[in-house]
Amino acid sequence: MSVLEHLEPRSVFRFFEEMCAIPHGSRNTKAISDWCVAFAKERGLEYHQDESNNVIIIKEATPGYEAAKPVILQGHLDMVCEKEAGCGKDMSREGLDLAVEGDYVYAKGTTLGGDDGIAVAMALAILDADDIPHPRLEAVFTVDEEIGLLGATAMDVTPLKGRTMLNLDSEAEGIFTVSCAGGNTTACILPVTRTPFDGSAVTVKVEGLTGGHSGAEIDKGRANANMLLGRVLRAMARETQLRVVSVSGGLKDNAIPVAAQAQLVVCDPAAAEKAAGEMEAVFQNEYRTTDAALTVTVEMSAAGAVPMDQASTGKVLCLLSCLPNGIQAMSAEIPGLVQTSLNLGILVTEGDEVRASFSVRSSVDSQKQMLKDHLACLTEQLGGHVEFSGEYTGWQYQEHSPLRDLMVEVFTEQYGKPPKVEAIHAGLECGLFAGKLPGLDCVSIGPDLLEIHTPREKMSVSSVQRVWTFLLEVLKRSR
Repeated sequence: MSVLEHLEPRSVFRFFEEMCAIPHGSRNTKAISDWCVAFAKERGLEYHQDESNNVIIIKEATPGYEAAKPVILQGHLDMVCEKEAGCGKDMSREGLDLAVEGDYVYAKGTTLGGDDGIAVAMALAILDADDIPHPRLEAVFTVDEEIGLLGATAMDVTPLKGRTMLNLDSEAEGIFTVSCAGGNTTACILPVTRTPFDGSAVTVKVEGLTGGHSGAEIDKGRANANMLLGRVLRAMARETQLRVVSVSGGLKDNAIPVAAQAQLVVCDPAAAEKAAGEMEAVFQNEYRTTDAALTVTVEMSAAGAVPMDQASTGKVLCLLSCLPNGIQAMSAEIPGLVQTSLNLGILVTEGDEVRASFSVRSSVDSQKQMLKDHLACLTEQLGGHVEFSGEYTGWQYQEHSPLRDLMVEVFTEQYGKPPKVEAIHAGLECGLFAGKLPGLDCVSIGPDLLEIHTPREKMSVSSVQRVWTFLLEVLKRSR
């Protein structure tokens, strides 16, 4: 039985629920891409699917709109797959367990994927309808947006005639996003040497953090579990000799990690546990407002591998203690806007390598390069190297935007107040499309989505309804 069938607009929530039944995390988008293609085939619509699994679906203008400029509706197919501790769902194979509570839709134990499934659902609902007036529509569904805008980077835009784009990848109703930061993923890779060491094996865990989106929520002062782990290990090393076996934490470079752990061999387990307990008290004081459930624990364990030698252990501790993280600069032009930041989102140990993966963001390209240089310099001094991927440009504000003017007009009429027009620190695909489609006029909107990229993610039903009504009126006036 459908969970969302009673919600309006029914067509939007029907397509959203169908999408949620198909696993569609980043790098796992073939099935959802094929689902979009099947949708187009069933309705006789022109479609284009590439090797990356990006999909373009085109529907010609309704009567009276033949002379209107085409409109691009754009969103991404992939979602961030995070789940609560103890949740047994395999998000690579199983669909989501949807639920409704009051005004909100959420997924039990996992992220919801409203970012950006609701964009796809709205676009499909419009393409499916026979009673919605519109110009030629070009629905663009990209993949792997959450891991560096990879789908948009690879996409061939030749089929697109439109130079007016409604990006539906924002998470706050009433806010029109018109500019965003550029960024990349920087992986710092440190080789390590292993040798036997006498001592007791323990596992140190930093858990219970709040987490969140590393762009939109980097300014909220929330703790990064990987960085806290580095502080704990340094504190323990001051009290007892130790060797690192492995370090790990975080699942996505663009999500603030909520947990991290290290396996160690220590000479004095009691001293190590005491140091960890003292750091727990320090962290609970520092983050009492943002991460009230934070814990640091030490438990005896079996060593999973030969520990690293003293030199490698020291380098790993240095890496986790000295690499920059968080906000690096605020914008001088736009009050309250984060200009430059980075987030250590994924920390893994693979054999004789430790890999620390950062999401780097800046609205100023030279500062993005500065952070890449910082990470490379330190890593190289420690005997490692860096790898760069997912490079994407920022999206520059345009003073002249007919689309923005129309949307402000419609919004003010429907809501009785003007929208907020702003730039954001999070990355959007608009910048990439602006580079590929010269003269592109673009605005990003969306309904209220709370705590995206966490298992607490939820989507407002009433907000979806209002944004849907707004979107249809904008299309109606686009001629």
